[in-house]
Amino acid sequence: MFGLGLPEIIVIAIIILLIFGAKRLPIIGESLGKTVKEIRNAKKEISSIGKSDAKKEVGGSNESEDQPSESDRVDTVQKKMTKQFTDKFIEQIPGIKQAKQLKDKADKINKIIS
Repeated sequence: MFGLGLPEIIVIAIIILLIFGAKRLPIIGESLGKTVKEIRNAKKEISSIGKSDAKKEVGGSNESEDQPSESDRVDTVQKKMTKQFTDKFIEQIPGIKQAKQLKDKADKINKIIS
């Protein structure tokens, strides 16, 4: 994927071992595994939410003149899924939550100034 061969991976592993120590490596591995599992679960959850939203929107009324096209509905569902996904992770990671709040305030100030 990144063009790393066995020698490079061994060097990286030795550096990580030296930085963190042998006692903390199992804890780091466990927390990394939990993080990957949480990300996969969130991805599945958001995917299922998006599919149910898409079914609701597609299965709605058949007024063809006033209804948005299929691509517009897919775009809307994707935007909802992306927002739900980011909101969920922003709530779980404290530093990112504060950064997002600061960015939102800066955007509001920028709109007022413009």
